[in-house]
Amino acid sequence: MRADVTLEELPLRPELVGEKPYGAPQLDVPVCLNVNENPFPPSDKVRREMADAVIDTAGAVNRYPDREAWELRTALASYLGHGVRPEMVWAANGSNEVMVHVLSAFGGPGRKVLSFTPTYSMYPEYARNTLTPYVTVPRHADYTLDAGLVLSAIAEHDPTVVVITTPNNPTGTPTPHDVIRDVVAGTEAIVVVDEAYQEFASHPEQTALDLLANHGNLVVSRTMSKAFAFAGGRLGYLAANPAVVDALRIVRLPYHLSAQSQALALVALRNADEMLGQVDVLRRVRDEALVRLPALGVEVVPSDANFCLFGRFADRHDVWQRLLDRGVLVRETGPAGYLRVSAGTPEEMERFYAAFAEVLAEGAPRLEGES
Repeated sequence: MRADVTLEELPLRPELVGEKPYGAPQLDVPVCLNVNENPFPPSDKVRREMADAVIDTAGAVNRYPDREAWELRTALASYLGHGVRPEMVWAANGSNEVMVHVLSAFGGPGRKVLSFTPTYSMYPEYARNTLTPYVTVPRHADYTLDAGLVLSAIAEHDPTVVVITTPNNPTGTPTPHDVIRDVVAGTEAIVVVDEAYQEFASHPEQTALDLLANHGNLVVSRTMSKAFAFAGGRLGYLAANPAVVDALRIVRLPYHLSAQSQALALVALRNADEMLGQVDVLRRVRDEALVRLPALGVEVVPSDANFCLFGRFADRHDVWQRLLDRGVLVRETGPAGYLRVSAGTPEEMERFYAAFAEVLAEGAPRLEGES
């Protein structure tokens, strides 16, 4: 094969032909409100602890890390509470890798994973990469789910894995606790409840974690990337029956979590009160956006996460670009006509509102039927 071979000429798997790498734009702009990060960095004290932890691990960098990440899993179990024990916890490089482990163990050819749209755009990629057929069923018109809809979809499609995202991304819509309870009781499929944004919920204590004791097919996925202000640390995790965790241990790559990742996450967990210290601020910022955006004359989707959808625009890319021209980066995602804005610092949000007001003053046509 010649040296200047192109991607199109490589012997890619058929389902990868024409695909593009996933990723939100990473642009150097003053106000980044597109990837749902916690905008508040750790304090100098925590940063020094993290630096010391990395130096300590460097003393044994010639050795493999703890492949079971037992100390980290113990700390995560303590953080979660709800009777979760270390053997019920699994951790990996972001919730992305956690989901790949789940589908590697319980998906694959001849099996299906079911989800409910609109939802997180990475789910079909996890399915594709694990050779798992991906099927979807639309949510209700208000983006909610009820047990009847979910169980009917399970009966129709017979999946081995079901994914319910609450609060949902990109809509921010929560799924009530009793719906989760009825679903896991009504199926033998592995039910993954993705709670990546649970700490931002109006009632974060209403979590599927308290159903684990009675349901061996339930998996509750979390991440430290969002509320924990640890996106750069790449640490996702789940809680489930120990047998489920053992299944994931079979498919994980050896030593998948570096010693440095484990050490940094342990520092973050020891400083959980500080790392989560701005969550209340971000809830207030989100709630303010749900009021101020309609006051500007646009529609919003009620959200329990650290973001909200707003629109609907006849040409959302044009609005996205005009905000970017003013130094504000939001996300072009979700149902047709919508943009998604993450909850930033109060100062960042004021810049967003000012930029958006300018865009509206210039004219941003709505879809037919919108005010």
